[in-house]
Amino acid sequence: MRPNTAGSFLATDGKSHPVQDTLTVVTLVLGIVSFTTAMFDNLHLVSSWTGLVGILTGAYGQWISETTRERLGLIVGLGASGVGFYLGMAHGGLFGGIG
Repeated sequence: MRPNTAGSFLATDGKSHPVQDTLTVVTLVLGIVSFTTAMFDNLHLVSSWTGLVGILTGAYGQWISETTRERLGLIVGLGASGVGFYLGMAHGGLFGGIG
């Protein structure tokens, strides 16, 4: 077996996928931030906005992803973003409960 020298850790087909890898990492980071800040009631603006952006980037990443490893990272990030988004919405929403 030859080692995989081309591509990245997330690419199992031997090709480079810089856009998909970037979307995966961004979705994971946004998901972690959203999930973590959702545990605090006063950070609902951060958790809801990062969760919403994480859901959008993860959905686009799923649409253009090409390998299973990319999809795995996107699903984990989407799940964390979704939980953070919904808890942020429950604690005050995107605009701080204005209205």
